[in-house]
Amino acid sequence: MARGATKLMSKRALRFLVGLIIIGFGTSIVQLGNIQLIKGNEYKEKAEELYLGDTAVPALRGTIYDSNMHVLAQSASAWLVYIDPANITVSTKDKTEAQVASELEAKRRLIADGLAEILSEDAEKIFEKTKKNSRYEKIKGGVELALHDKVLDFVEKNSLYSCIGVQEDVTRYYPYGSLASTLIGFTGDQDVGREGLEAKYNDILTGVPGRIISAKSASSKNIPIEYTSVNEAQQGTSLVLTIDRTIQSKLETELEKAYESAQAKAAYGIVMDVKTGAILAMSNMPNYDLNNPFTVHSETENSRLALITDEEERKTAISASVKEQRKNSVITDSYEPGSVFKLVTLAAALEEDVVSESTTYTCVGGIQVPGHYIRCHKHEGHGTQTMQMGLMNSCNPFFISTGQKLGTETFYDYFEAFGFTEKTGIDLSGETQPRAGSAYHRREDFNVAQLSSYSFGQTFEVTPLQMITAVAAIANGGKLMTPYVVAKQLDEDGNVIAETQPTMKRQVVSESTAKRVLTMMEAVVSAGTGKNAYVAGYHVAGKTGTSQKLSVEGGENKYVASFSCVAPGDDPRVAILIAIDEPVGQRNGGQIAAPVAASLVEEIMGYLGVDPEYNEKEQNLIDIRTPSLVGRTVDDASDIAENQDLTVRVIGSGDNVIRQIPAYGQTMPQQGVVILYTDDREEETVTVPDFTGMSLSVARRSANNLGINIKISGNAFSGADILAYSQDIPKDTEVKYGEVVTVYFKSYSGLSDSLYG
Repeated sequence: MARGATKLMSKRALRFLVGLIIIGFGTSIVQLGNIQLIKGNEYKEKAEELYLGDTAVPALRGTIYDSNMHVLAQSASAWLVYIDPANITVSTKDKTEAQVASELEAKRRLIADGLAEILSEDAEKIFEKTKKNSRYEKIKGGVELALHDKVLDFVEKNSLYSCIGVQEDVTRYYPYGSLASTLIGFTGDQDVGREGLEAKYNDILTGVPGRIISAKSASSKNIPIEYTSVNEAQQGTSLVLTIDRTIQSKLETELEKAYESAQAKAAYGIVMDVKTGAILAMSNMPNYDLNNPFTVHSETENSRLALITDEEERKTAISASVKEQRKNSVITDSYEPGSVFKLVTLAAALEEDVVSESTTYTCVGGIQVPGHYIRCHKHEGHGTQTMQMGLMNSCNPFFISTGQKLGTETFYDYFEAFGFTEKTGIDLSGETQPRAGSAYHRREDFNVAQLSSYSFGQTFEVTPLQMITAVAAIANGGKLMTPYVVAKQLDEDGNVIAETQPTMKRQVVSESTAKRVLTMMEAVVSAGTGKNAYVAGYHVAGKTGTSQKLSVEGGENKYVASFSCVAPGDDPRVAILIAIDEPVGQRNGGQIAAPVAASLVEEIMGYLGVDPEYNEKEQNLIDIRTPSLVGRTVDDASDIAENQDLTVRVIGSGDNVIRQIPAYGQTMPQQGVVILYTDDREEETVTVPDFTGMSLSVARRSANNLGINIKISGNAFSGADILAYSQDIPKDTEVKYGEVVTVYFKSYSGLSDSLYG
């Protein structure tokens, strides 16, 4: 019995042992399968973390150039500063909990205060990051070399190697600050485009980051270079714009002056190549500094914000201003175009042969239309006028009658054909989609009353870009082009990988009709409401506009003053639109927008190499070459100068001229002054007066008496009411005798084109 029982027990023990072995192996097999098949990738990644170092190499963003390859936006290598909160520790040996806590608090504060001072960041925000339970907290990216070195010095001085680190990064900078800011836009965190072209083309501007993968030993130290794999970063695609830096700069300078002097809510400006639709310049005021996109840029706006006493209210207002200044308003904001739109009505009517240059209309000061009586801005009426005179005088009743001759259906056909019911299609984000029933009336709702107001540019809205595109179509022989701002795309080696071709949408009127409209537009500038856009030597063709904005009942009337033109009128190259929103004081387009356009035309034509062609009355504006007077006696020099209608000022008591200003051969204004020095004294100075409000003859006489030359710019030929309104060298400035001061003139009468005078 005993032996049998022992044998049975042995068998049971063996079975139990075998069972344990099977269970053990089974469990191991299951676990191995789980590790290899189910969690294989997870463990692989952990192993790679332990034995492979993977460092990202940031890629440079594509560069943005102007049309002449001047850099407008560029990325450069920089550094990113970060902290490792988990490694912010102190020794606990022989210390109480309170002592450890105190030392840890002090170390965190040291890090926060030190980095805040070096990087100009908020110390409290950094301090909060030091307390996080993480291994990586970004402090600041885009850090330049000088600050990078200061951070490393701070780390070394305080033995913070395990707590603070730096790694490669890139920074985006804009060499010209606010130039074309609302068009270009800027980048935010992670080098992502936030506005403008930076956002629109973000996907292709963004490069492909590189990687450095290196093997590590068990002690986490890098193994020699042969165990390292490098994938180079690839720079993003670069953009070459149609924007010309010089023209853009001039537009912004003139637009800002108009915005400030008119105390306006906003101001818009566009310069377009009429033959291609390429945008040469585009801006709106207020704008902002691309390198500081979260700061209000406009001094006028900052002055307004400073008056807000409630702190929360001011913060809200600042936030709203920052957001507003980033808008590319020429494509997002809409306005009633006013009398500039009469060009469209005229083109349609000429094309349909319902009017001609010899068509006449007698304006009695208003016209009855279904539902109400519309007055002319000249309440006593213009009397009988030809079509050209009607455009020159911007007579509303004349154009209402012209629109009625077209009829609602035909007029609406041209309204659509000129592009006012659709986007222009420009290659920018955020262009406003015109809404039927909101921006303009639906065709089925369009009646004679609406036709009457549309005919002279009221009761519907367009964007500035839509309006200039329509004007450019007239200048381009009736061809409506799609505007664009990106001319080319380049790879990182500078090779062209894409190029924009000019695109014609449709022929809206015939070439002969377009030429007839241009001829009448020239008359608007030479003798009509646009005479302040007159530029000697060039055939400027344009049209003024002044539209009243809808206001709250009982509120003050507000206006948009605008002017659009093309130059040269006989062979147009550029179209210009200037619009000033809610000006204070003068409100007519001919008063405040046309002079801005004139200044631009004068500058742009010279820059593009378009030679002026002066007519007989403009001959005295042509600069002359200064005669050679050095070495002659004072009497002989004076005779030579006076024979050329120049005034002479002699400085010194000698008998002979040893120096002259302007120097021999330099250009100078006619009827100017020549300074003759008869000894070797230093050149003397004079204080520039305030020429504002002076007539041309008074300004010349005043300048000559002081020993200053004045260059005449603007409208100087349209009557006795021509007065100086601006000068390029401010009053009270000390200048050398003989200095040339450009003085701008304009007319102050016969400019009204507003419905309400």
